[in-house]
Amino acid sequence: MALIVQKYGGTSVGNVERIKRVAQNIASFKEAGHDVIVTVSAPGDTTDELIEVAMQLNENPSHREMDMLLSTGEQISIALLAMALEAIDVPVISLTGAQLGIITDSEHMKARIKEIKQERINREIADNKVIIVAGFQGMTDKREITTLGRGGSDTTAVAIAAAIKADLCEIYTDVDGVYTADPRIVDHTSKLNQITYDEMLELASLGAKVLHPRSVELAKINQVKLCVRSSFDTSKEGTFVVDQNQIEKEFVVTGVASDLNVAKIGIFEVPDQPGIANQIFTALADAKINVDMIVQSAMRNNINDIAFTIPKDDLNKALAIVNDLKTSIGFSEVVYADDIAKVSVVGAGMVSATGVAAKIFSTLADAKINLEMISTSEIKVSCIIKNHDDNIKKAMQRLHDAFELDKLN
Repeated sequence: MALIVQKYGGTSVGNVERIKRVAQNIASFKEAGHDVIVTVSAPGDTTDELIEVAMQLNENPSHREMDMLLSTGEQISIALLAMALEAIDVPVISLTGAQLGIITDSEHMKARIKEIKQERINREIADNKVIIVAGFQGMTDKREITTLGRGGSDTTAVAIAAAIKADLCEIYTDVDGVYTADPRIVDHTSKLNQITYDEMLELASLGAKVLHPRSVELAKINQVKLCVRSSFDTSKEGTFVVDQNQIEKEFVVTGVASDLNVAKIGIFEVPDQPGIANQIFTALADAKINVDMIVQSAMRNNINDIAFTIPKDDLNKALAIVNDLKTSIGFSEVVYADDIAKVSVVGAGMVSATGVAAKIFSTLADAKINLEMISTSEIKVSCIIKNHDDNIKKAMQRLHDAFELDKLN
């Protein structure tokens, strides 16, 4: 008997037939003698639809009220799934994040989990019930409802698995595992049987939408055994996310990813003085704006230029912050671009390999794709390119072919 946490995404519970299919899958684990805790996202496009209605009423609603609204989507899913399990005589209880005991900080719409109380979990498991918990949400110490941000149901599932030391955390989605690239963009992709935590974290952070980055980070820190599987074909084994030392790396590169939610800001003629960069990036950090790539030009005449990338969603807020600093810092001009994308190559084998960056740059040069910014880490190389025509698809396909990722597995 194992203790298993499962997460089902919005497409997995998008209609009655899919909810019934999920219920049957859960029932099969219960019948096999396992204890099961299930985290569920809002059905289908419910979250987007709720946001659209909110924007029609108020273009700038408070984050508290948005949390109050958006948390209702997952409650629809947990109640309906619990009803489907009741119909096939599976003992079950549905719980909101607050009822389960998920305690978060007070950052509305981007809350982070501080604690998961286990009293309710232990009590319901002892009563032999399947627990269906609303993903994406929690409660502050002051009993305010919070949400964890997009992809938060993945984080909920992994956090629960870590707290109760589950034997396995399964993420069920509309794909049957992690691929070397998005099959909707790139031809001849390969499904990976295993991928390291670090590779998965990089791919998730760089635009691969199979898992949310925070969930992978939590899994790595807490050594949660993680598996990505299809909710539409549960007979397929999926992809396991494991430690680096559990994989003997044969291929240098594991995957290629792209991210369209990118904008670039350039600041010209910045005084080359201690503390200037600190002022700029502290102001952005205080506004909860995540800065990714940063490039500073060589100093000339005691000035330089700084360029950096941020999520496109935060562009207007970031521009306002930077422009407010113009007088006090004394730079000359601020420019931006939102017609860009980030294309990245990831692989744990890059740590000990040479020539990877050269192959990336030559491949993109042969495709007549210009590089606007470049950043690297031990296991990834990312390039900012223009997002027009078929640039993204062409870059992804050429890189996928160059590293022969169709031959993986």
